[in-house]
Amino acid sequence: MKLLFLACLSPKTGNHTTAERIRFAVAFTDKLKEEAELFLLSQSSKICVQPQGIQTEVSEKLCWAEFLRSSGVSSEHVDELRVFLLVCGLRRVKDPLYLVEVFSEWHCENPLNVLVIIGPKLLHSSNKRSGCTASVIKRKIQLDPVLTDEVEAVVKRTAGVFLAQERSQQELHAAMKRCFAVVNSSVSEGMSAAILEAMDLGIPVLARDIPGNAAVVQHELTGLLYSSPQEFVDQSQRLLSDHELRERVVRNGKLYVEEHHSLKQERETYQRLVDSLH
Repeated sequence: MKLLFLACLSPKTGNHTTAERIRFAVAFTDKLKEEAELFLLSQSSKICVQPQGIQTEVSEKLCWAEFLRSSGVSSEHVDELRVFLLVCGLRRVKDPLYLVEVFSEWHCENPLNVLVIIGPKLLHSSNKRSGCTASVIKRKIQLDPVLTDEVEAVVKRTAGVFLAQERSQQELHAAMKRCFAVVNSSVSEGMSAAILEAMDLGIPVLARDIPGNAAVVQHELTGLLYSSPQEFVDQSQRLLSDHELRERVVRNGKLYVEEHHSLKQERETYQRLVDSLH
């Protein structure tokens, strides 16, 4: 359970006083700790580094062919498809349309390459009905209604790109396990759980070269980084043709998660910090 989050605090906002009273803060990486120290001033000794813990669980109920059909992928040769899975919520920071145009062009050259976007479009919440503790109102709120409409419209008219319905975590992990590669196209990331989950599942990662991703993906060692849509295609083609490269990033990615993103270690760290409050 993640109890505390590191926030950027500034003396000009009034948060400086709050910062002086903090008992501790947690950063995912050493770099985030260094950046936070600029705002927390004399409180740097209260900042500890604890990477995000990862645990994957694959559902045995997911039918891969049905998953693809329900996403709009029609092919008689399902097992021959190379499915690139873009795991992201439909939010602008995830930039879900970043690769759509260039991927569609690539798909037209080789129809076996397809891009499936999967992730939540809705924010699930529930509130108790006023005056009645037994009644609960369940609400589903779109994360970004304008972007959702835009993504759905673009995908509908773009060859080789599909939008899958949100799935349970176990079903998502099963889909990740069956895909050719997991893709990240975010403008900004703290520490992408999807990237780490893909590594843990033994699936290669193609991630946009931003600081948050570069902190966990070492290019050509634990995954592949790209800085433009065309470079994404170039790196994907390398992954398709260079089996040694694929095996290396898969092997090293899994080892990296096992060594640095232990769920047990994360729990112990947070428990120790909480115990220190008493």
